Amino acid sequence: MHKKERDKFKKLLLKKREDLVLSVNHITSDTRRQSQKEASGDLSGYGLHMADAASDSFEREFSLNLASGERETLIQIDEALRRIVENTYGKCLSCGKAVSKRRLTAVPYARLCIKCKKKEEDKK
Repeated sequence: MHKKERDKFKKLLLKKREDLVLSVNHITSDTRRQSQKEASGDLSGYGLHMADAASDSFEREFSLNLASGERETLIQIDEALRRIVENTYGKCLSCGKAVSKRRLTAVPYARLCIKCKKKEEDKK
C-alpha cells in the first residue's frame, strides 16, 4: 500500500477513534453519574415502580454494554494504527494477502481479508 493511501486510512481511523472516544465518554459518564431516579427524570419523593426500576436498570446495563463494545472497537483501531506505523496495514493477519481497499474503506480497522473473515465466522 502506498504512503498516500496509508495516510488516508490513518485519517479515517483517527476520526473514527475520536468519535468513539466521545461516544464512550458520554455514555459512561451519563450512565454512571445519574441514579435511577435521576435517569428516569422523576425527582419526586415517591419510589419507582418495580417495572420502571427494571426498565431503567436494563437501559443502564444496555448503555454500559454498548460502551464496552465501542471500547473493543477502539482497541481494534489502535491496533490498526500500530500496523500503519509498522507498515503492515492492509495485509490480512491470517493469509498475508492484501485486504481489499473497499473492505478497508468500510471497516478501516479490519484485520482479515473477506475470505479469512468468512472462515473465522464459519468456525463460530
